[in-house]
Amino acid sequence: MKERASFTFDKETIKVLNKLINSGKYRNRSHAVEEAVKLLLKKEKEGGENE
Repeated sequence: MKERASFTFDKETIKVLNKLINSGKYRNRSHAVEEAVKLLLKKEKEGGENE
């Protein structure tokens, strides 16, 4: 089960999120943010946190 969360982003980040959604790769902002967090976690596990 998923839980709700609320975030505040600057205008440029919102523009990027909207472009990702409009490209059809992500369903909505929540989906894009969730996938970004998964990618960060994967990178951290691979030892990329110092890059």
